[in-house]
Amino acid sequence: MERQARRVQGLGTTVFAEMSALALATGAINLGQGFPDTDGPVEVADAAIDAIREGHNQYAPGTGIAALRQAISTHRERFSGLTYDPDGEVLVTTGATEAIAAALLAMIDPGDEVVVLEPYYDSYVACIGFAGGIRRPVTLRPPTYALDPDDLRRAVTPRTKMLLINTPHNPTGAVLSHAELSAIAEVAVDHDLVVVVDEVYEHMAFDADRPHVPIAALPGMRERTLSISSAGKTFSFTGWKLGWVTGPPELVETVRLAKQFLTFTSGAPFQPAIALGLGLPDSYFTGLREGLAAKRDLLCDGLASVGLDVHPPRGTYFATTDVRPLGYEDGRQFCRDLPARAGVVAIPHAPFWDDDALGAPLVRWAFCKRDEVLLEAVDRLRTAFG
Repeated sequence: MERQARRVQGLGTTVFAEMSALALATGAINLGQGFPDTDGPVEVADAAIDAIREGHNQYAPGTGIAALRQAISTHRERFSGLTYDPDGEVLVTTGATEAIAAALLAMIDPGDEVVVLEPYYDSYVACIGFAGGIRRPVTLRPPTYALDPDDLRRAVTPRTKMLLINTPHNPTGAVLSHAELSAIAEVAVDHDLVVVVDEVYEHMAFDADRPHVPIAALPGMRERTLSISSAGKTFSFTGWKLGWVTGPPELVETVRLAKQFLTFTSGAPFQPAIALGLGLPDSYFTGLREGLAAKRDLLCDGLASVGLDVHPPRGTYFATTDVRPLGYEDGRQFCRDLPARAGVVAIPHAPFWDDDALGAPLVRWAFCKRDEVLLEAVDRLRTAFG
């Protein structure tokens, strides 16, 4: 008897787990998986400790504690100008990944099509498959990773039910422009589609000429958009696994119907801590953005000095390089060789693409690390490839 359901066949181990295990096994510097190597604000950590000691250790309400839902609502209005009712338009989830999974499971029937930007964060592919959906890629082509509105329009068919977008975009670091988002909005309105937008890097758009624009703020979009974000990314507590969904009440309730049977609830003592964090002054969020922008520049300059063709990101934690100038045609082989050759780990782009020819020579590097770690990684790369 076949023990594996078809929905998991072919998934294998995520590339993040594979390369992080390689980093641990070899003692290499891990610039693969996107987690910071320093903790977030001490006042947020202290609030979690206080919550544990004060007894906030049992199940939280399935929608999230009231204080956190209110803080999410206030934060959204503060940074996007959009108002959401904390009692019906906000849902706390076990990270953004659960929010995406619950949205797809709740809204996609077998055979429904989901238009999604390629390259993909890998859980999108798995979760679309779990729901029985069919993905329809719209490719962001290197090195600019710009959205072609004509490609988007061609991807929509009568069976399309959802647009799943990500900005700032992982793995490319692209930040969709107002014009690109307007094209997405036009297609969504014309075809009456739901838009699910993954905005976990909303506070990590680095360039003044390309700010993060919440698509829900565009005309005709609030009533059809589910916006997803993450405490882990915004506050550098990725292990806490707290995310949230905001949107119109009928869509948020639909997500809740699926979410309640996935985790029901989680992170009870972390919820009041993140409520505090969302109310931190503007200086915290500005400092987060500016600090990561400086790390981007440090790593990108270093990778260019090694001889790599660098595609500097406008946002996120990640920079992309083309490895062909170093004599490799395949980023997967480059990443397999890198720990032994240079004592550094990176992530091949190929698992994020359907179009292997475009993704094969590309490699993603995480710069959400201490400066001294980034400098040491660059020194090792220079030694190995100099």
